[in-house]
Amino acid sequence: MSSKAIFPRVSRMCLFTGIVLSCFLLLLQTFWVLQSPKSQMLQNPKSQLLQKNGLSDEMAVQRLKVAIHKLEVLATKMQSFNVTDILKKLDKLESSFDKVQQMESQWLNVMQLMTKDLQHLPKTVGGRTQGKVNTALNQLLHHRASKRTSHCEVPNDPAFPYCRGKVEFLRASWQSDPCYAFYGVEGSDCSILRYLSETEYFCPPLPGRNLTENVEADRKNKTPKASLTTDLSSLLELIGTKNNKDQYNQMSAESFMSARIQRLSARWTKAVKRLQQKNAGSPTHERKILVYPGVLSDKAGGGLQAMVGKGGPLGELVQWADIMAALHILGHHVTIRYFLSELQRLIGSPPGKGSCPIQGPFPFDIVYTDYHGLAQLQSIMGPSFKEYKCRFHVIDSFGTEPAYNHREYANKHGFQTIWGSWNLRPQQYMTMFPHTPDNSFMGFVSEELEESQRQVVQAEKVNTMAVVYGKQDFMWQGKEQYLDAIARLMEIHGTVYHEAGKKPQIPNFIINHGLLSQNEVLKLLRKAKLFIGLGFPYEGPAPLEAIALGCVFIQPRFKPAHSSLNTDFYKGKPTSREVTSQHPYAEHHIGKPYVWTVDSNNVTEIAEAVKKILQTKVRPYTPYEYSCEGMLERVRAYITHQDFCSDPPPTWPPLSTLIRKLGYPNDSCIRTCQRHNMICEPALFYQMNTVQAFNSLGIPCEKTLMEGTHLLPAFHINTHHCHLQKDDLLFSCAGSEMRYRRLCPCRKFQEGQTALCEGCF
Repeated sequence: MSSKAIFPRVSRMCLFTGIVLSCFLLLLQTFWVLQSPKSQMLQNPKSQLLQKNGLSDEMAVQRLKVAIHKLEVLATKMQSFNVTDILKKLDKLESSFDKVQQMESQWLNVMQLMTKDLQHLPKTVGGRTQGKVNTALNQLLHHRASKRTSHCEVPNDPAFPYCRGKVEFLRASWQSDPCYAFYGVEGSDCSILRYLSETEYFCPPLPGRNLTENVEADRKNKTPKASLTTDLSSLLELIGTKNNKDQYNQMSAESFMSARIQRLSARWTKAVKRLQQKNAGSPTHERKILVYPGVLSDKAGGGLQAMVGKGGPLGELVQWADIMAALHILGHHVTIRYFLSELQRLIGSPPGKGSCPIQGPFPFDIVYTDYHGLAQLQSIMGPSFKEYKCRFHVIDSFGTEPAYNHREYANKHGFQTIWGSWNLRPQQYMTMFPHTPDNSFMGFVSEELEESQRQVVQAEKVNTMAVVYGKQDFMWQGKEQYLDAIARLMEIHGTVYHEAGKKPQIPNFIINHGLLSQNEVLKLLRKAKLFIGLGFPYEGPAPLEAIALGCVFIQPRFKPAHSSLNTDFYKGKPTSREVTSQHPYAEHHIGKPYVWTVDSNNVTEIAEAVKKILQTKVRPYTPYEYSCEGMLERVRAYITHQDFCSDPPPTWPPLSTLIRKLGYPNDSCIRTCQRHNMICEPALFYQMNTVQAFNSLGIPCEKTLMEGTHLLPAFHINTHHCHLQKDDLLFSCAGSEMRYRRLCPCRKFQEGQTALCEGCF
């Protein structure tokens, strides 16, 4: 770059910087002396503020007059500036266009911010100065925009059909968001085309521009292999206070997660050793992983954090703690954040309102977040959100079915909810229990005892002792008859939170211990024979913890089943699932003798169930998929094989695991596969969305139709037409209609590990 081209620009920058600094210092001087507007001083010359600063009335007014006089002199000097001469100098800067124009754009952005700051000067002090500075700056901005407009022509390239429309949009609205100026847009066609070709890619590159190569693929190839670790100290530091503040009582949530990870550390270590002995699969590349629990962020309002110490639901914290531990132990580079402002800096989000993409490539291979975090990431990533959303894994306790996930389809067919419509691949949602096969089952870690510990727990059991699952007294309302029937045979204990000096609204025969710590609750469950479900909360981790410690779980049966159609809790959730009890996983995947599901209004049935429970001895039991080893095995398989950024995605599980089944009318694929003791595998829909798949089952297709609905592929029982799926996002294991026999991709699964196919490892 020529020195002649640089010096005028440097002079111009210094000139205006000096002017603004002078105005700012004079203003500070005035306020430092007076710390009060002129009008206040004149109206109240004996104010406490003046007396406190040791100024007489006359001295204060005199100093104010001197300051105003200095500003007026400065304004007069500015008025004498020859803007025409400045503009002539600017016209000479036509060479070295690349770097010079970028510097100018940044400087114009500074001048715009300067103009905005000047608007806040008090009218009695800086009104005249503000007007003169604004006039000069506006002339410069207008001149540069008009001068450059003619230098670049908007291309008419069929490969970039949206270019012209985007240019017209930015001509009119580039000042609507500061992020455009941050990227060098200053109103000219050249700056707009440069932005649209190099930042948003709606237009072809301008001639002579050197574009930065995408080195992301090369970076991935050079990353080391992930290696298992048992050192959790660095993870505990990440979860700790160094990245966070005490606002919203956030330390309560952090302390809970840290304590849980430390308590389970010995079990994680044993699980790593067993996994190493299995040598199941080759290690994957180390991934850069961001964990952003939006529900714990400063933008979520602090609701969950505030409830941690008041008996609120801890299931989400249990799952987040176990996810963080598993990712760290598997050897990946884990970053944990709770504050949106930190996240903005971390991912390179430009200042403004979220209209522009982030700076450079997204720095993480995978992001684990939740629905709250998803919305927050969208707000700061702008157009980049759509580009990188394939990397997001959404922790979603109750599941999201494809019909609710597909925005256009949901709006058109009545499936819209406040949580759905993100247009992700359904398997990017990760659930707490394996209730929605369209999603990925993430899970958590339950208690797990060694053989020697099981024997000790069984020996310490108090056969007539029961503990109620419900830490807040509203959960107990309307359950008096149910509890009374159990209390006739057993001594019932509770762990109900209550404010100091207040008595919880629970039956008088309950022995309430108040809200207990994790360790204290586990000690109580080690002694208890029975763990009593009240019907709420739904699908939490506590029943599995109790069963793992040798308890029997009794719970109410829901008839009719609870769903979004009849239950407030499920209304608005993106699922049509029908919940037949408080804990369907315990009911259907574990069952008797560990789990008894009863009519809570039938005293006779309750009493008979309790009598049988008292006569039954059970050993502590933990399903393999809820052990530390099971979770590590599952998470490693997901990270190794799931790829939501490829189109179409790679075939995993392997095609060899596919077993085609044709369902009965009005049966979903979930139900169809369950009939054959298998699970529906949505990833294999791609491999069977063909006429040949119907023919292989002996189904002749009189006609073949391509449609977009969550019930396809399917055979129409009236028309004998075969309906194929035309929208990949609508492949769904859920959903049924009487007119359709659905074509379903079923597979077998590992014993105790429904998420992984039989024989895959």
